[in-house]
Amino acid sequence: MPPLRRRASVYAPVMRDEVHFSVMSDRRSVLVIEDDRAILKLLRDVFHAEGLHVHDAATARLGLVEAGSRQPDIIVLDLGLPDLDGKDFLRELRGWSRIPVLVLTARGAEAEKVEVLDLGADDYLTKPFGVPELLARLRALLRRVGGGSTDIGPHFGFGNVTVDLQGRTVTRDGALVHLTDIEFRLLAALVKAEGRIVTQASLLREVWGPGQLENTHYLRIYMGHLRKKLEENPAEPAFLITEIGVGCRCLCERQEAASRA
Repeated sequence: MPPLRRRASVYAPVMRDEVHFSVMSDRRSVLVIEDDRAILKLLRDVFHAEGLHVHDAATARLGLVEAGSRQPDIIVLDLGLPDLDGKDFLRELRGWSRIPVLVLTARGAEAEKVEVLDLGADDYLTKPFGVPELLARLRALLRRVGGGSTDIGPHFGFGNVTVDLQGRTVTRDGALVHLTDIEFRLLAALVKAEGRIVTQASLLREVWGPGQLENTHYLRIYMGHLRKKLEENPAEPAFLITEIGVGCRCLCERQEAASRA
């Protein structure tokens, strides 16, 4: 199948006042792009129970139209769609939108996960999935887009740890933790993603430079250093997580100024 051609004039977002919404403006919305009716019904029921307004589409092309007109807060995307591969959807969407995308698919190969994340997906969950994990990942992405903080140097927190990006400081239980320059750069790259997976290639490029993309053992070594300094149980980390063969994530939250006062 030839690659999807850009059709920004068809799919790009329209102005809000050109679309009539039937829901309250303060209610979060999710667009589910899924052609399996049983899974779609399950997702609709689960998301409705969470207080979300749900839009849906059974094809990639209809999903692009819905994404452009509805402007949902988040998109849940299946890759195996009847008209186009979900990866084609991602390529087109990322040409004009940064709406967070959670991929929900039966494809579990590591190479597939890496490719999808590099194309712009924010998270990846393999079917069959547990509803609690799905909702936890969805809430994490919604917090990221709904934080609204405009701090030049935001603070992030996880467990008893606070990270100040502007001040380049890390505290644990209020006490300053010494990190090397590389350790801090790696932690900063992870917390800025706010719970999303950051691929190995992205981390190696950002922390060590483009000439070190083959040295994936650097990540194993320095993630180990961070866990020893910041996790309660480094052998069973609760926040600094490695997705084997894919990348790493930090399960953290942005801290608003009021909460730090």
